[in-house]
Order: sequence, then C-alpha cells, then structure tokens
Amino acid sequence: MFRWWWLLLLIPVTVFGAESRLQLALRDGQQDTLLTLSQNRQLSQQPLPAELTTPLGSIWKLFVYAYLVDTQQQEAEYQCNGSQPQEEVYCCKVGQTITRDRALVQSCGLYFSPQRLHLEPQQWSNYWQQQQSPEWLRDLTQLQPSTQVPVTQLLTVLASLPAQQQARNVLLDVLLAADGNLVGALGSRLRIKTWSWLDHQDPTQRQGGFAGWLNDGTPVWAGGAGTSKTILQNYADILNSVLPQASPTDRKVCVVVKLFDRYPIASLRRYSEQSPVSMGVLQGKYDVEFRNGNHLAIESRGELFLQKNGDDFILTARLDREEYVARVLQREAAAQPTEAAKALAIAIRSYLLQNASRSGDCLLMTDSSASQRVAPTPASPATLAIAAWTADLVLAGSPVNYHLNQAGNNRLSWQLAVSQAQQGLRYDAILAQAFPRANLGRWDKPEILCQPLKEAEVWLAAQQRRWREKLYSEPGYTPLQQFTVCRLLSGKPHVDRMYGRIYVRDLYSLQDRLDLAHEYLHLAFAAHPNGQDEAFVEQLARHLLLE
Repeated sequence: MFRWWWLLLLIPVTVFGAESRLQLALRDGQQDTLLTLSQNRQLSQQPLPAELTTPLGSIWKLFVYAYLVDTQQQEAEYQCNGSQPQEEVYCCKVGQTITRDRALVQSCGLYFSPQRLHLEPQQWSNYWQQQQSPEWLRDLTQLQPSTQVPVTQLLTVLASLPAQQQARNVLLDVLLAADGNLVGALGSRLRIKTWSWLDHQDPTQRQGGFAGWLNDGTPVWAGGAGTSKTILQNYADILNSVLPQASPTDRKVCVVVKLFDRYPIASLRRYSEQSPVSMGVLQGKYDVEFRNGNHLAIESRGELFLQKNGDDFILTARLDREEYVARVLQREAAAQPTEAAKALAIAIRSYLLQNASRSGDCLLMTDSSASQRVAPTPASPATLAIAAWTADLVLAGSPVNYHLNQAGNNRLSWQLAVSQAQQGLRYDAILAQAFPRANLGRWDKPEILCQPLKEAEVWLAAQQRRWREKLYSEPGYTPLQQFTVCRLLSGKPHVDRMYGRIYVRDLYSLQDRLDLAHEYLHLAFAAHPNGQDEAFVEQLARHLLLE
C-alpha cells in the first residue's frame, strides 16, 4: 500500500485532469508540502516528493525579469510590428510598445527573448551560479517552456530569487487584470506568474498553473489539467480556503502617527507604578491621563515614543503600513463581518495613500476623527488577518472617505457595508456601490481603469426617462439606479456588471449612441435571459433610437 501511494505521487500532473484535480506545492519554512485539491475541497496533503516535475511554461520569463532587474539592465521596450501576430497578441497592438513590468504580467515572451536582449550565455551562467541556482537555470539553452524541472528546486529558486519584492508587487496585476473575479475571490494573497503548456502525454491537451509567492514571500507552485486561466477561475474559492494566513508585515512603508492629536496628555505612567515615565521608547502597558481627566490604557512593543515639547507630552507611533491599517480597522470598526471589514480595510489604505504627508520614507498621519483614528494597542490577530488578505489593494479613480453610518458620494458607510455583507455581498461589490467610478489597484501603481464620459452619462440618463414607457413592458427590465459610462481605450464596447459600468468609445456618432444603448440594455436586463441575447438587445436598441 505504501509503495502504491508514492507511485501515485509520481504520476504527471496532467493525469489528474480527468478527475479535475489541482496540485499545490508550498514551502512553509523549510518544509515543502503538496496539497491535492478538487474544485470544492482538499483531497490530501503530504510531503512534496523530490521526483515531481513541472514544465517551465512561461515561468522562464520570471527568471529573465529577475536578472534584468537585479543587474540593472536598461533594455529597450518591445515594439509590436505585426511580424509575429500569434505572439504579439500577448504584448501590444501594432505600432505600440510594452514595458518590462507589463510584459511580465501579460506574459509577453517576445520582450524577454534572450536573443532580443542579447543575453550572453556565460554571463548568464556565472550570475546564476553565484545565486547557487540549479544547473537547469544556469544553462541559457534550457530556458524553454518544455523544460521539465523538479518542483522542489523551483520553490528553492523562488525563495531566494533576486528582485523578488519588485516581482511580487508587479505580479499582483495578474489577479487585478482578470475582470475583478480573481482579486475578488483571493484578495492580494497570490503574486504569481501563470504558465500553460502542452500535455507531454497528449499534445492535444493543455496543462497549466502558476508559480510565485504568497504576499508574504512564501514560495508556491500549482499545476493541473487545462490552461492557467481556467485553473485560476475554477479553483479560486478552494485556493482561498487552503492557502495559509500570510503575515501582513510591510517594512517597505512606515507610517508615523501622532496619537491623540486633539486630546492633550497630562501624564503617562506604567501600570502598577506611580512615577512618571522617562522620555523615549515605550515597552509594556501604560495608563495615559488626559488634561480633561479621562484615562486610557495603552500598550507598546517598542513602536510608541514619548516626547515632550514645553509642557506638552507628545505620543508618537511608528508602524508598518499593514499594522497601521489593522489598527485603524480595530479602532474605527471591527473584523466582522469579514466582507465589510475587507472593504473598509481597502478604504483605510486608500485614504492613507491619498491624504498622508511624507517625511523621508515614512507617511505622516494624525490620530483624529478628522482623519483616521488609530488603536493605541497592538492590532488583534483578526484585524491583522483582514489587513493581510487585502495587503497592497487600494481604490483608484476617485477620492475615498468613510463614515460610521452616513453613506454618500465616494463615501463608504460602515453600517451599510455590514448590512450588505450580511446579505451576501462580497467586499468588491460593496466597494463598487460606494465608489462607482473607482477600481481596485495596487498601492505602488493605482491605475485608473475608468475615464468617465460625463456627457454620455447625462445623455443616457435623459434617454432612460424617455424609454421608460417602452421598456417597462419588456420582461426582465430593471431601470438602473446607478451607472457610469467610461471611455473605451481598446477593444469592443462592453459592460462591467460588478461596477455598473458601460465602456464605449464616444457619443458623437449614431453608432456611438447605438453602442451606448446596446450596452445599457445589457445592464438593465442583467437579471433576465434577455440580457444575454445579443439579437434581442441589438434589435431593442435600434428600436429605441431609430423608431
């Protein structure tokens, strides 16, 4: 029985495809673990066998990326010229260029081609030898999608990969770019390079997966039958339930907070001691007495500093960014319900990004009801977990505010978010309703995906009133209470149902207005089969505009 079990482990990844299984390898400390998953549950867990291999697929591009970043190369951007259309579809349109970071996210192999970059084989080998990398990575000729490598060696390389932090930041865009579905299910927990390749036993079939890190740097690999896109879509929920809780520590960004900004401090004493505390770093539990006579218990693990300016005591906290987010969540609201807490954590982080001043490498904030109130004690495990799950995620495209119970334009109401979460709304849907013009982005590059077409919104609102009588007789029609029209920069007109957005080119021509009416009807009939019937929608749009 023991022999037979280990033989099963040596079966190639693709054999599991018939049973819709995914293999997931993780390095926890020095321990490598292999999980076998179905789409709705974990099937098994065991040590990762040294014999399990994977094709590199597109993972080879991650190694070239790391080399370019770490050796500070200044290569030219890749320009699409139409000579290789099947490959350039992953890069850019003819005449356009693509940058290094975007090429990694979009898996543009032409950008990272060793021939284009003039990579010298011996220099490449020497570099990776200094990194104590395995033989297959030192050989530039092995940088091929078909190259089979041991998964355990791949995890080892990822654990110490140069430029890992920059790659992890950039690769969050892989989840953000997937129509919001992946980041909605997984948050920011995975920072991965996807891969797909032919099944070596049946070239008509595909195998795929991903490799990279959790957001705390834990190396991870996954493989199964199908393309990377279908695997992520099919297994997002089970991955979210089995991935370990990541540490939210982010030492790249520090936040300095002046605590109790509007409440002057009269004295500060250590518990069980009557003598005043010396200036400087605080360690332990303390009692703060304010000049208004109130008292408050605080606790420091070396992050709080006491200073004196004349007769005034100044208490300052120096926090990692995600500890700051967790403390504000703890002070302003709660970690439950989970989806409401996730939404508020992203609003807190977004507010910090938009409103903090800077001093060197740190952000400066005051602890005040006019900005954000910060817990004067370490964040709880529950609020830290919420911060970790959403780490690096911010809103881009609109100013961000929040309030306990007052919703408004670009303002999240915590009480409303709690009610929405209890009704089953996911955090991204809660944010979409509070910030209809904003989209999720990453902290270091919050890209705005919606350029509003205000004149189109005004025109459509007027038409919606005119069309009311005609449309109310149609089964499934629901007038839109909230929608946004965005300028389409590329591709075909479409709608984003999550955010209630319509993407069209403009409003100048009859075709523009037909496109706008057509996409509006897709949203207005979203809860009815008619909303998916292109012929019905197009005919009705023409009837509304032309008759």
